[in-house]
Amino acid sequence: MISRKKHNRMETGMLRRLLALSLTICSMSSLPANEPASASPGKRPNIIWLSCEDISAHIGCYGDEDAITPNIDGLAKQGVRYSNVFTTAGVCAPCRSAIITGIYQSTLGTHHMRCNAKLPDFVKPFSTYMRQAGYYCTNNSKEDYQFKTPKGSWDESSRKAHWKNRKDDSQPFFAVFNFGGCHESGIANEEKYNEVTKVLSNNQRQDPDNLTLPPYYPDTPIVREDWKRNYELITAMDLWVAERIQELKDHGVYEDTIIMFWSDHGVGLPRAKRWLYESGTRIPLVIRIPESFRIANQGMPATVDDQLISSLDFAPTVLNLASIKLPEYFQGRAFLGQNLTQPRDYVFGARDRMDERYDIIRAVRDKQFRYIRNYEPFKPYYQYMNTPEKGATMKELRRVFAEGKLPEPAALFMSDSKPAEELYDLQSDPYEINNLAADEAYKEVLDRMRDVHLDWVVETRDIGLIPESEIQRREKTTSARYNILLNADPKLIERIRNVANLAIGGTENFPKLVAALDDQDSVVRYWAAIGIGNLSDVASSAKPKLISAIQDEAPCVRIAAARALLKLNSPELALPVLKQELASEHEWGRLRAAIVLGEAGELAQPLIPEMKACLKDQPNKYITRVANRTLNVLLGTDNVVN
Repeated sequence: MISRKKHNRMETGMLRRLLALSLTICSMSSLPANEPASASPGKRPNIIWLSCEDISAHIGCYGDEDAITPNIDGLAKQGVRYSNVFTTAGVCAPCRSAIITGIYQSTLGTHHMRCNAKLPDFVKPFSTYMRQAGYYCTNNSKEDYQFKTPKGSWDESSRKAHWKNRKDDSQPFFAVFNFGGCHESGIANEEKYNEVTKVLSNNQRQDPDNLTLPPYYPDTPIVREDWKRNYELITAMDLWVAERIQELKDHGVYEDTIIMFWSDHGVGLPRAKRWLYESGTRIPLVIRIPESFRIANQGMPATVDDQLISSLDFAPTVLNLASIKLPEYFQGRAFLGQNLTQPRDYVFGARDRMDERYDIIRAVRDKQFRYIRNYEPFKPYYQYMNTPEKGATMKELRRVFAEGKLPEPAALFMSDSKPAEELYDLQSDPYEINNLAADEAYKEVLDRMRDVHLDWVVETRDIGLIPESEIQRREKTTSARYNILLNADPKLIERIRNVANLAIGGTENFPKLVAALDDQDSVVRYWAAIGIGNLSDVASSAKPKLISAIQDEAPCVRIAAARALLKLNSPELALPVLKQELASEHEWGRLRAAIVLGEAGELAQPLIPEMKACLKDQPNKYITRVANRTLNVLLGTDNVVN
């Protein structure tokens, strides 16, 4: 058995010196009216972020008896452990765009992986406001914001960036350090795993047979090895935390610095990373506030705070701690500092395109329940995606499922489709296995959580319900994706939301879906065609309207109508449309057409030459990945692409 004795490596007894802050307040005349003005000069704390990637709260102070994390545990003894903290997505880049801007990725238009969106002029990374208020701001070194970082966001953002580089030691700093060693690649890639964990001693290693696996994984040696690597990478990260803290102590600024430790999302394994369950969105957050900066009993040592916090709240909290006025466009709230608003009743999450596959999912979480809305329930949980399929645990899920030996909780997620709604009681079902959405005893909870979600879609102007090809078309006239729905009539957003929800319902919605094919907005027409395709068993009477829809001016509508016609067994009508879209100017239309062909099975055979053409010279690698996967299935090949 591995020793669990906690070793606090952090030195104590360092003399605390007062930091004389001489702030230079920058002129605000060049800032738009809705950007914050800098605060008045005064004593302000340094603030340091110790962020890491792809870990859940597998940490000793969170009650995990398998964890070896003495330094983070020690930080929690000197500060606050937050027990209900959640990210806005289960994957890094969309989360990080929300963290740095204070805006939901599904509002900003940064919700699709590697979408490279353009920021509206008035939205700035919040570090910009820190710099304008006199802070020295550094990032070491991951950005991954889904947009090009504007000039002026950082004093330095590189692997050499460090608060120690400031020329004036009296200048307050905001510094970000990111540990990438526990990224999913550290589990999947043995060379990286060995490199990251070479700092561990023998008693910091784990015995995989002694670890507790989640019930949604098969209990095999290969899965246990991945689970062991996760813990050891976290221990390596814990040592890195100790080094960053020691630097503060060695330079005499430990007692002048607020330390925030957090992860960008959950563990980098299937049904966790990329997903909106607890395993993908619940993260650790530990904050130490030196005594001189504590107000209203905030930051008291060795305390636990169970308020609901979103990673969207990190930016407003840092600005508030630095006494900087918050931008009006922020969607998060400050949970530390002066003049706090009411705590959250709910946190929200969104999943959209993950690399080459679309799956629109939304989540609402209160302190007891999680509600999930699957907008594309006709798709399997585990769509084939190049990156996660390379992982050993994903391969084991596929292998053991093929043998018919998966335990029931794991087999649930190998289904070819999903329920439209999921509801879990986290107090009785922490692994979210028992879906209560159809349980009459929880109808009131389901209705409440559903209504909260539907209101959130409108209030936050959820751009995720707009197909990506249509986003690309509309941003040409709005200059930024954020602006597409910024001043839109709320009734339009409600129409989009309502028909998207009709599209995942039953046959009673069919007449309304047919009527929506005539809507003046192409997004409404898109969802109408999707819904009709989902109801193919009763949709034959809509065929004339679908034939008209394949001539629609919007590629997303044409492709959705072609999909519906394939469902009605009319490939002679659908395939010419999809052939044309595979070579169109709309790259995300190409991807969508390739996905539809992948779902079509043998009906896609006539377009094998066109899909082979997609294996090269494409505007993005995702088109190639989807086409290659479809060809491998149809032809029985095993071709590999990047």
